[in-house]
Amino acid sequence: MSLQYALVGDTSWQDRADWQTPDTPFMSFAFWQALSDTDAIGERAGWLPIFVLVYRQNEVDADMDSATDGSSINSDNNTALTQPIAVMPVFVKGHHQGEFVFDHAWAEAYARYGIDYYPRLVTSAPYTPVTGERFWLVQGESLNAEIVQTAIAGVDDIAQQVGASGWHGLFVTPELAKLATAETSAIPNADEIENIIQAQNSKADKASLNTPMLERQGCQFLWQNKNLTEDGQPFTDFDAFLMTLKAKKRKTIRAERRKVAEQGIQCYRKCGNDITDADWKAFYRCYVMTYAVRGQQPYLTADFFMALAQSMPENVFLAQACDSNDEIIASSLFLYDVPDKPESTEDSPTATLYGRYWGALGEYDSLHFELCYYQGIEFAIEQGLTYFDPGTQGEHKLIRGFIPTKTHSLHRIYDPRFVPAIANFCSEDRMRTAQYRQQAHAALPFNIDNMPDFLG
Repeated sequence: MSLQYALVGDTSWQDRADWQTPDTPFMSFAFWQALSDTDAIGERAGWLPIFVLVYRQNEVDADMDSATDGSSINSDNNTALTQPIAVMPVFVKGHHQGEFVFDHAWAEAYARYGIDYYPRLVTSAPYTPVTGERFWLVQGESLNAEIVQTAIAGVDDIAQQVGASGWHGLFVTPELAKLATAETSAIPNADEIENIIQAQNSKADKASLNTPMLERQGCQFLWQNKNLTEDGQPFTDFDAFLMTLKAKKRKTIRAERRKVAEQGIQCYRKCGNDITDADWKAFYRCYVMTYAVRGQQPYLTADFFMALAQSMPENVFLAQACDSNDEIIASSLFLYDVPDKPESTEDSPTATLYGRYWGALGEYDSLHFELCYYQGIEFAIEQGLTYFDPGTQGEHKLIRGFIPTKTHSLHRIYDPRFVPAIANFCSEDRMRTAQYRQQAHAALPFNIDNMPDFLG
């Protein structure tokens, strides 16, 4: 019962199976539909989607075999009849926009040698630096090495058809990183590089693209709703969280919150259908300002956020700041996991709040910390959420109780001449980030009774 793959360009496969609930809202079909309907993904945005459908050979008729070997990227042939057990999205991209694992230096190296780095292939939740699953699985299936390796064969096929320089799987789960690298090739030496190039030039078979799967690791900051002095129980309120911090840090946070109030600013929290059209318009005015101060246009449109409001209100939480005239001057939009999610695991938390989009109409002392972090912490405590992922980057999160956490990305470079140097970069980068995570962990503001273990 071997697995096969097919490549399609539309989402008709969604109606052919009973799908598991994704581990984050950013892999929900509603989120992706909002991206597609508002042109945040698609050819115009430079995010051209191709879906790798993984299916069991005995689930399709024998006369479909030649049409479902992944030989063409076409949703109009018989591949559309294939019932997948798993699907992985792949984007054909000619840029790096909307990503948060950066390979600009690799593109520059290609350019110095006069070699095309574009197009490149990317698997991610678009515009979203959140660790999570990158497969949709049908009910009763679980991710395993055969599914992953079959999907990677589909990625290699796409790369060969479009001439991609490589594939980049961003913010993947530890499980996927382990499965994808378990059977990877060794770093080629000079003779092997020449043999691979000759095989690629002859286009004898798809195995000519078989270069190593490389892994990079990064660091993000994750707040956990766990009071270690109370046997790991969730916090009862914000003050209970503050009491787990060193006295100096408690004082700093309380001072920041006072500064917000002293400016005549009040903060409010709204969820789902309680967020009005006027609230959404005010939020978008604030969101646009985040880009305007850098002379840029936002990636996402007002229609995208309205689509989220209509299709997945149960996942949406908005924090607002109002001035003394009750005018909205700043907004922060979060998504969070719905209560009926499957049970979480140590490597894949499910009860999580995700801080995603923020903006303010002016400069206000400490307001960013209040609206993006402290309001989120209070909400997570109120809702009984286990984790709060505030987004990428920033030691300013660290000193407010957000714990350094390892992230994973996968990279497959098809030109063997660049593989040794990029592999060396990834290896050194893993060591640098491991050292940084350890140093960051040592700088956490918790008192000794609430200092979490360092997980590497």
